[in-house]
Amino acid sequence: MADISSSLSLPFIQPSQAQKHVTHNEALRILDVVTQLGVAADDLTTPPAAPLEGTRYIVDASATGDWADHDSEVALFETDTWRFFVPRAGWRAYVINRDAMVVYDGAEWVDLESPELEEIETFGLGMTTLPGTPFSAKINAALWTALYAADGGTGDMMVTLNKETTGDDTGFVFQRDFQTRGLFGIFGSDDLRLATSADGANFLDGLIVNSATGVVDQPRLPRFKGTTNFDNFGAVDTWTRIAINDLAYNDQGSFDAGTNEFTAPVDGTYFLGALLTFKQDSSTAARMGAQLVVNGATVIPGSQAENTASHVSERTTLNLQTMAVLNAGDTVELQGIMRAHAGYFMADRTDFWGFKVG
Repeated sequence: MADISSSLSLPFIQPSQAQKHVTHNEALRILDVVTQLGVAADDLTTPPAAPLEGTRYIVDASATGDWADHDSEVALFETDTWRFFVPRAGWRAYVINRDAMVVYDGAEWVDLESPELEEIETFGLGMTTLPGTPFSAKINAALWTALYAADGGTGDMMVTLNKETTGDDTGFVFQRDFQTRGLFGIFGSDDLRLATSADGANFLDGLIVNSATGVVDQPRLPRFKGTTNFDNFGAVDTWTRIAINDLAYNDQGSFDAGTNEFTAPVDGTYFLGALLTFKQDSSTAARMGAQLVVNGATVIPGSQAENTASHVSERTTLNLQTMAVLNAGDTVELQGIMRAHAGYFMADRTDFWGFKVG
């Protein structure tokens, strides 16, 4: 028959043993120490000067004095002496001075509230991790905050997303019901992109910041610029729509060279401008005017201008610049007029342009 128990090393009463009460009381003493284990502290390396009878401690590393060579053991002060108990893996204790629970892992005592998490392959918060996403969380709110300087931190909060090569992707993916609707990051290059999608498959870049130059590009910005490639005749005192039929650029096809109209693709504020060059017909005394008209009826305030000075054919110009709030579907056209005598709006030097600014 064994002399002690396998877990707590409690002494067994042997057959025909004398003074059985001594062995029994020793077993009770061990149980009294290690069950419902609560220790006064676990961060001391030197025994306290005046310990209370029955007080227990977990001996910290590199202990000295009466605790030397008893690191991680449970020390009990009883009958003016120290007794030591060697823990086994799985023992738990409540540390009174830190209000913390600790567990012995076979080598050291570690806090149960903040165990060291290393080499975890998957982690699901409120859900089972999804394929390809080792970390998954099903929550309604999340917060990352800096560790303040007063708490021992720097006050900074930095989140880093890293990729291996230029052709790889890193960034944020925004979804609706697990269908991608937006991207923000560096995808397929080192340029910073902001893109959106209506179907999760085809993406439109709203903003690109070139990684080499820092220059911002807005590929989907509604904008156009065009000129007329023939002299537009202007009858006397008659507003004439200028034919803009040679387009330098026309993003989103917002200008129709067939109708000579710009159509706002979305609601917003637009910057619009025009340059008209006078070319005489029978007289240089003709006065030239211009205006921008919305939906064929309403003149944009601030867009009307007229030149009444003496004209020099092919050199006298009239410049318009204005902003207008347009609704999606509104059309804008450039109109010109000649006063007193007929004339022309010169080819290749009569332009119309615009773009969305807000």
